[in-house]
Amino acid sequence: MKIYTRTGDAGDTSLFDGTRVRKHDARVDAYGEVDELNACLGVARSALVDRELDDELAQIQRDLFAIGARLADPAAKIAERVTKAAIGDADIVRLEGLIDRFELELPPLRRFILAGGSPGGAALHLARAVCRRAERRMVSLLPPAEPMLIRYINRLSDLLFVAARLANKRAGVTEVEW
Repeated sequence: MKIYTRTGDAGDTSLFDGTRVRKHDARVDAYGEVDELNACLGVARSALVDRELDDELAQIQRDLFAIGARLADPAAKIAERVTKAAIGDADIVRLEGLIDRFELELPPLRRFILAGGSPGGAALHLARAVCRRAERRMVSLLPPAEPMLIRYINRLSDLLFVAARLANKRAGVTEVEW
Protein backbone atom coordinates (compact mmCIF):
# COMPACT_ATOMS: atom_id res chain seq x y z
CA MET A 1 0.00 0.00 0.00
CA LYS A 2 1.43 3.35 -1.01
CA ILE A 3 1.41 6.25 1.42
CA TYR A 4 0.18 8.64 -1.24
CA THR A 5 -3.18 8.29 -2.95
CA ARG A 6 -3.38 11.56 -4.90
CA THR A 7 -7.05 11.81 -3.88
CA GLY A 8 -6.40 14.94 -1.83
CA ASP A 9 -4.42 16.85 -4.41
CA ALA A 10 -7.33 19.21 -5.10
CA GLY A 11 -7.73 20.12 -1.42
CA ASP A 12 -10.40 17.69 -0.31
CA THR A 13 -10.42 14.52 1.77
CA SER A 14 -12.80 11.73 2.77
CA LEU A 15 -14.47 11.21 6.10
CA PHE A 16 -15.00 7.62 7.24
CA ASP A 17 -18.51 7.56 5.79
CA GLY A 18 -17.11 8.39 2.34
CA THR A 19 -18.27 12.00 2.36
CA ARG A 20 -15.80 14.25 0.55
CA VAL A 21 -15.08 17.53 2.33
CA ARG A 22 -12.59 20.34 1.94
CA LYS A 23 -9.42 19.96 4.00
CA HIS A 24 -10.32 23.16 5.85
CA ASP A 25 -13.67 21.68 6.94
CA ALA A 26 -14.31 22.17 10.66
CA ARG A 27 -14.42 18.41 11.27
CA VAL A 28 -11.09 17.84 9.52
CA ASP A 29 -9.68 20.75 11.51
CA ALA A 30 -10.93 19.20 14.77
CA TYR A 31 -9.40 15.78 14.18
CA GLY A 32 -6.27 17.48 12.87
CA GLU A 33 -5.96 19.28 16.20
CA VAL A 34 -6.33 15.94 17.99
CA ASP A 35 -3.61 14.53 15.72
CA GLU A 36 -1.35 17.47 16.59
CA LEU A 37 -2.02 16.83 20.28
CA ASN A 38 -1.05 13.20 19.77
CA ALA A 39 2.21 14.29 18.14
CA CYS A 40 2.89 16.68 21.05
CA LEU A 41 2.49 13.77 23.44
CA GLY A 42 5.00 11.82 21.37
CA VAL A 43 7.47 14.69 21.80
CA ALA A 44 6.74 14.81 25.53
CA ARG A 45 7.28 11.07 25.86
CA SER A 46 10.63 11.33 24.09
CA ALA A 47 11.71 13.98 26.59
CA LEU A 48 10.54 12.15 29.72
CA VAL A 49 12.64 9.78 31.75
CA ASP A 50 9.66 8.90 33.96
CA ARG A 51 8.36 5.42 33.10
CA GLU A 52 5.02 5.91 34.87
CA LEU A 53 4.20 9.09 32.95
CA ASP A 54 5.41 7.53 29.70
CA ASP A 55 3.12 4.51 30.12
CA GLU A 56 0.09 6.68 30.88
CA LEU A 57 0.80 8.97 27.92
CA ALA A 58 1.07 5.97 25.60
CA GLN A 59 -2.47 4.93 26.57
CA ILE A 60 -3.67 8.49 26.07
CA GLN A 61 -2.15 8.47 22.58
CA ARG A 62 -4.22 5.37 21.81
CA ASP A 63 -7.31 7.14 23.15
CA LEU A 64 -6.58 10.13 20.91
CA PHE A 65 -6.51 7.87 17.85
CA ALA A 66 -9.96 6.67 18.89
CA ILE A 67 -11.19 10.25 19.31
CA GLY A 68 -9.81 11.21 15.91
CA ALA A 69 -11.56 8.23 14.34
CA ARG A 70 -14.85 9.17 15.95
CA LEU A 71 -14.51 12.78 14.82
CA ALA A 72 -13.85 11.57 11.26
CA ASP A 73 -17.03 9.47 11.44
CA PRO A 74 -19.87 12.00 11.95
CA ALA A 75 -22.52 9.54 10.79
CA ALA A 76 -21.22 6.88 13.24
CA LYS A 77 -21.12 4.33 10.45
CA ILE A 78 -18.04 2.53 11.72
CA ALA A 79 -17.34 3.88 15.18
CA GLU A 80 -19.79 1.57 16.96
CA ARG A 81 -18.30 -1.51 15.24
CA VAL A 82 -14.68 -0.65 15.94
CA THR A 83 -14.04 -1.43 19.60
CA LYS A 84 -10.66 0.28 19.67
CA ALA A 85 -12.43 3.52 18.68
CA ALA A 86 -14.53 3.42 21.85
CA ILE A 87 -14.23 6.16 24.47
CA GLY A 88 -16.44 5.90 27.54
CA ASP A 89 -17.01 6.83 31.13
CA ALA A 90 -14.28 4.44 32.29
CA ASP A 91 -11.71 6.41 30.29
CA ILE A 92 -12.72 9.66 31.95
CA VAL A 93 -12.66 8.01 35.38
CA ARG A 94 -9.14 6.76 34.55
CA LEU A 95 -8.01 10.32 33.74
CA GLU A 96 -9.58 11.66 36.94
CA GLY A 97 -7.85 8.94 38.95
CA LEU A 98 -4.51 9.91 37.45
CA ILE A 99 -5.11 13.57 38.25
CA ASP A 100 -5.97 12.73 41.85
CA ARG A 101 -2.99 10.39 42.22
CA PHE A 102 -0.52 12.83 40.66
CA GLU A 103 -1.79 15.77 42.73
CA LEU A 104 -1.00 13.86 45.93
CA GLU A 105 2.67 14.21 45.02
CA LEU A 106 2.48 17.95 44.26
CA PRO A 107 2.43 21.01 46.46
CA PRO A 108 -0.88 22.89 46.39
CA LEU A 109 -1.16 25.41 43.59
CA ARG A 110 -1.38 28.93 45.04
CA ARG A 111 -0.61 31.06 41.98
CA PHE A 112 -0.45 30.72 38.24
CA ILE A 113 2.77 29.16 37.02
CA LEU A 114 4.71 29.81 33.86
CA ALA A 115 4.83 26.97 31.36
CA GLY A 116 8.28 25.50 31.04
CA GLY A 117 10.70 23.64 33.26
CA SER A 118 12.27 20.36 32.26
CA PRO A 119 12.06 19.27 28.62
CA GLY A 120 9.31 16.78 29.45
CA GLY A 121 7.40 19.25 31.62
CA ALA A 122 7.61 21.97 28.98
CA ALA A 123 6.41 19.56 26.29
CA LEU A 124 3.45 18.59 28.48
CA HIS A 125 2.58 22.26 29.01
CA LEU A 126 2.58 22.70 25.23
CA ALA A 127 0.43 19.57 24.84
CA ARG A 128 -2.06 21.06 27.33
CA ALA A 129 -2.37 24.23 25.23
CA VAL A 130 -2.87 22.17 22.05
CA CYS A 131 -5.45 20.07 23.92
CA ARG A 132 -7.42 23.22 24.79
CA ARG A 133 -7.32 24.29 21.14
CA ALA A 134 -8.59 20.85 20.07
CA GLU A 135 -11.41 21.21 22.58
CA ARG A 136 -12.38 24.61 21.15
CA ARG A 137 -12.50 23.10 17.66
CA MET A 138 -14.55 20.13 18.85
CA VAL A 139 -17.22 22.20 20.61
CA SER A 140 -17.73 24.27 17.45
CA LEU A 141 -18.69 21.30 15.26
CA LEU A 142 -22.06 20.96 13.57
CA PRO A 143 -23.34 18.35 13.92
CA PRO A 144 -21.86 18.44 17.41
CA ALA A 145 -19.10 16.12 18.53
CA GLU A 146 -20.14 13.41 20.93
CA PRO A 147 -20.37 14.83 24.48
CA MET A 148 -18.18 11.97 25.77
CA LEU A 149 -15.33 13.06 23.49
CA ILE A 150 -15.53 16.64 24.71
CA ARG A 151 -15.58 15.49 28.34
CA TYR A 152 -12.50 13.35 27.70
CA ILE A 153 -10.56 16.19 26.05
CA ASN A 154 -11.58 18.63 28.79
CA ARG A 155 -10.37 16.26 31.49
CA LEU A 156 -7.22 15.49 29.50
CA SER A 157 -6.17 19.14 29.50
CA ASP A 158 -6.42 19.12 33.30
CA LEU A 159 -4.36 15.94 33.45
CA LEU A 160 -1.69 17.36 31.14
CA PHE A 161 -1.32 20.40 33.39
CA VAL A 162 -0.89 18.19 36.46
CA ALA A 163 1.44 15.84 34.55
CA ALA A 164 3.60 18.80 33.48
CA ARG A 165 3.89 19.90 37.10
CA LEU A 166 4.70 16.35 38.17
CA ALA A 167 7.32 15.88 35.44
CA ASN A 168 9.01 19.06 36.58
CA LYS A 169 8.87 18.08 40.25
CA ARG A 170 10.28 14.62 39.55
CA ALA A 171 13.03 16.22 37.43
CA GLY A 172 13.91 18.53 40.32
CA VAL A 173 12.85 21.70 38.45
CA THR A 174 11.17 24.41 40.51
CA GLU A 175 7.99 25.96 39.14
CA VAL A 176 8.15 29.66 38.29
CA GLU A 177 5.17 31.56 39.63
CA TRP A 178 3.58 34.42 37.77
